[in-house]
Amino acid sequence: MPLSKICVVLCRPEESRNVGAVCRAMANSGLKNLRIVGKPQDYSDEKVRILAIHAATIWEEAKFYNSITEATSDCSLVAGTTRRFGKKRKNKLLLPEEFAKFAISLEKVAIVFGNERTGLTDEELDECTMGVTIPTDKNFGSLNLSHAVQIISYTLYRAAHQRSPGSVAVPLKRLDITVENITDNLKKIGFFSLTGRPEMERFWRSILSRAALSEGECKYLEKIFDKAAGLSLKNKKN
Repeated sequence: MPLSKICVVLCRPEESRNVGAVCRAMANSGLKNLRIVGKPQDYSDEKVRILAIHAATIWEEAKFYNSITEATSDCSLVAGTTRRFGKKRKNKLLLPEEFAKFAISLEKVAIVFGNERTGLTDEELDECTMGVTIPTDKNFGSLNLSHAVQIISYTLYRAAHQRSPGSVAVPLKRLDITVENITDNLKKIGFFSLTGRPEMERFWRSILSRAALSEGECKYLEKIFDKAAGLSLKNKKN
C-alpha cells in the first residue's frame, strides 16, 4: 500500500502549533493525507506554518470533518491511539510495529490521535475499529501529539518499504452494510434483544475490519446470514 493511502486524523486538536508540528512529522515519513475533526477557523494559519516549515502543503490540503466516523468512512480500518487500558478501550491494543505490519497490506487506513490534553475519549475510541498504544515509562506516559504522530508515521514508513502491497479491502461505509445485514438477521432469529444491537454492531464492525474483507467476501458473508435466518424462521414455522 502506498503511504498516500494512510490517513492521519487529529481529533479536535487545541494548539495550532501542534498541528504544524504534526505536518512536519508526517512529511518526514512521506505521509500527506491529514484529516482534522474540527473547524478550520479554530486554527491560526500563521502558527501552523511556523512549525510546519516546508510541510505546509499538508496543512493547505488538510480536510475537516464533524466526527471520526465521517472522517474515516472511506477507510478499511480505523486505529485509535491510546495509552490507557480498560474495558471500554478495545479488547487488545497493538504496538506500533504490530499495527504497521497489519495496516500496510490494506487499501486505506486511518490512524486517529486524540486531543492534546485528554487523548481520545471512550466515545471517540468507540468510533475506531482497533486500538494502538505506544509504550512509555509509567512515571511519565504522556507523549506530545507530534511525537506520537512521528513514531507511528516512521513505523508505517519502515513497514511500507519492507512489504509489498496486499489485497484491496472494502471501506468502512461498505462494511457497515454487511454489519447491518448480519445484525438484522441475528435480530430476526431472536439472537439478541433490541437493546443489545449497538454492542453487537460494534463487535462485528471491529472484528470484520481487521479481517480486511473484499467486496466478494462481504457479499458471501451476507448470503450466509440471509440463508441462516431464512432456515431458522422456516424451522420455527414447522
